[in-house]
Amino acid sequence: MPGFLRAVLLTMGVMIAGLAPRAAFAVTTDDLYQSRTIVTGQGEENRRMGFKDCLDRVLVRVSGDQRLLEKPEMAALRDKAGDFVDTFRYHDRLEGIPIHDEQGTHDRPHDLTCLYKPTTVNKLLAQLGSKPWLGERPTLSILLAVERAGRGFVLASDGDESLYMRESFEAAAKPMAMSVIIPDKATLTKSGFTFDEVRAESPELLGGDARTLGGRPLLHGHISWSDKDLGWVVQWRLAIDGKIYSWRVRGVSFDEAFRAAIRGTAQILSGNGQPD
Repeated sequence: MPGFLRAVLLTMGVMIAGLAPRAAFAVTTDDLYQSRTIVTGQGEENRRMGFKDCLDRVLVRVSGDQRLLEKPEMAALRDKAGDFVDTFRYHDRLEGIPIHDEQGTHDRPHDLTCLYKPTTVNKLLAQLGSKPWLGERPTLSILLAVERAGRGFVLASDGDESLYMRESFEAAAKPMAMSVIIPDKATLTKSGFTFDEVRAESPELLGGDARTLGGRPLLHGHISWSDKDLGWVVQWRLAIDGKIYSWRVRGVSFDEAFRAAIRGTAQILSGNGQPD
């Protein structure tokens, strides 16, 4: 069986390679040194809260190190988060929809985008004992078995049962300047990737010939609903340079499960070690 699965994975890599021929893509400095959050209106109080969130996001985005946010030094940095912003802009998320009832512009949700000078962010990272993760950011191949209420499926780019999951996974990758490729149903079928085989994928196999698909890192997962945990339980695995990394989250939404997948992958690929 391991030999069969090796052959299947290699075949799959060839079949989907045309979807994204590069294993990674270049990110410009302007793209990397910015972050975005959602605030209510454009008032000063909400802007200060937005600056704090954007600071957290840009430090993790640039470094790939999610553990920075737990450092005690972050409290003082958040208190003056606005001082580190070079420029910022708003976008009304309800643009084109007239103000109605008692609603004013201060009540409307806005995207707050903060842009930073690289020297400013790099200095903050150095103070936190970290450094920028520069160069190309990876495109990940996703192989995910989804299980709920006694039924299961493999996440597919064109699957009827998984539209929101696909969109959520793609959205999770953007804050880390990464992207994902999810195979379609035809590719999964031709490659023999049934739900049972994907769910039973062994970490040992991921560390062998099958560690990449089409030149991209392969992120493998199994996600299942747990009534006990009041959320999803998910196991992620990533094989890089002959080593298998594995991490788990419990009792979360699938949005958070996918954010954990991307954060963990960034943690590994940026050289910051095992995800928490």
